[in-house]
Amino acid sequence: MIYLTLILCFICSVLLTPLVKKLAFKVGATDKPNNRKVHEKVMPRLGGLAIYLSFLIGILIFQPSQDHHWPIMVGGLIIIVLGMLDDIFDLPAKLKFVVQIAAALVVVLWGGVQVDFINSPFGEGEINFGYFTIPITILWIVGVTNAINLIDGLDGLAAGVSSIALFTIAGMAVFMGNTYVIAVASLLLVATLGFLIFNFHPAKIFMGDTGALFLGYMIAVLALLGFKNVTMISFIIPVLILGVPLSDTFFAIFRRILNKQPISAPDKSHLHHCLLNAGFTHRQTVLLIYAIAASFGLVAIIFSQAKIWGALLLIGVVLLLLELFAEIIGLLGKDYQPLLKRLKGKGNT
Repeated sequence: MIYLTLILCFICSVLLTPLVKKLAFKVGATDKPNNRKVHEKVMPRLGGLAIYLSFLIGILIFQPSQDHHWPIMVGGLIIIVLGMLDDIFDLPAKLKFVVQIAAALVVVLWGGVQVDFINSPFGEGEINFGYFTIPITILWIVGVTNAINLIDGLDGLAAGVSSIALFTIAGMAVFMGNTYVIAVASLLLVATLGFLIFNFHPAKIFMGDTGALFLGYMIAVLALLGFKNVTMISFIIPVLILGVPLSDTFFAIFRRILNKQPISAPDKSHLHHCLLNAGFTHRQTVLLIYAIAASFGLVAIIFSQAKIWGALLLIGVVLLLLELFAEIIGLLGKDYQPLLKRLKGKGNT
């Protein structure tokens, strides 16, 4: 039953995307070129609606059962409505942030999706979050939601990276026997892949905030369901799975602090911008980031099987390589290269 539903979900996405493209032009949900954007013509940007409708068809057919299922779906509907309105009217950032918090609260308070504690990795006992349980959970959901949105800057980038994350989450859920996460992540994966046919370079339609915010929201929630209340070491797994969008968001925040700019200020120094400036083509940049995202997914799987000291060593190596990569391509600015300068200094002595 699940396999037929997945096939149908994929076909629906392929059939619905061209219809949503026509709708986007009719309602004015278009993305116009400017100095921050790579595309050079007006593009429809309501594509996330095709992903959502296809996913919803799959959900209604398969009807996965879980206590927090309907709160998740209601929260997702709130995000979809927010994204559609933003794609049409360009809503203020503060309003979008408030609505995202509201959607997260639906899942947290009604659905009971919360990270209450993590077990200590160095012995018995657990670390309870107490009063910080709800704020930490909301911060995770809203943070990942916006992280996916931030990387949506090239044809097929957000859809591809999200697909890799969903594939990894579904695969890890198989190991953990979480049938709900397997079903929902798989349905969302095939719906996204159907849309990606029209979104890969050269794109015929963008997913817009409708798609990026919804994918970010669902990935955040599914990651919580798959890895909540586990050891501190295992808690890093969803962070690794989302390594590309989360690291890009972290470096963007740090870069703006270094440059004494508002954290929400837009710029052209995100990962994809830096790779384009380094001489990679549009398609090469997207494929390279796919490879990086897949590598993070592979590291997450290896990490989950490692012993504690092996896991700590692995995360140390990942952080070191990430910092080197960020400095080489200029994610923190061309002049910010503390590690590279130290290595060069040692090489010259």
